[in-house]
Amino acid sequence: MRKYLAIFAFLVVAGSALNAQAVNIGIKGGLNSYTIGGDDTEDIDGKLGYNVGLLGHIHLSERFGLQPEIVYSTQGAKANDGSGDVKISLDYINVPVLFQYMYDNGFRIQAGPQIGFLTSAKAKADGVTVDLDDSFNTIDFGFSVGASYVHPPSGFGVDARYNLGLSNINEDDASKNYNRGFQVGIFYLFKHKS
Repeated sequence: MRKYLAIFAFLVVAGSALNAQAVNIGIKGGLNSYTIGGDDTEDIDGKLGYNVGLLGHIHLSERFGLQPEIVYSTQGAKANDGSGDVKISLDYINVPVLFQYMYDNGFRIQAGPQIGFLTSAKAKADGVTVDLDDSFNTIDFGFSVGASYVHPPSGFGVDARYNLGLSNINEDDASKNYNRGFQVGIFYLFKHKS
């Protein structure tokens, strides 16, 4: 059900901009470096993961654009519980909507809100995996800020951003924790319109 909500949100944003000057559809993928911030996180380290998904780039004017995305993202952190390392894996379908300022040379700066739909939460230690779905909220709100570059003739580009979680990811409000992560990746816009 969460996957369908994410797809619906993406379609609503993309559909509302059909009268924009130029609309580009593309694919993207890259690497994540995520951690968990907030209460009792002194022994928590970052975890590498990946992201892959679809994007829509909408030219609102000569300088301003809107980029809604739907992205599968592997997140989480590594922790030490005193007896060994624990790997926390949090998988999301994220739907960021980035507002962009576009320069003539292909560079863009971007920022905007993001909603994430938790698809899986697990902890692994000593080869044993435990399901944690009931311990985490199914929806995560955040804010993204970053920059990207697109090579106008080819439609290929690179992207880098920081995602700052704004809502508590814990189901239990006694402890407040938030997703924090960097993403870098590449993308391709089909039939790119500059």
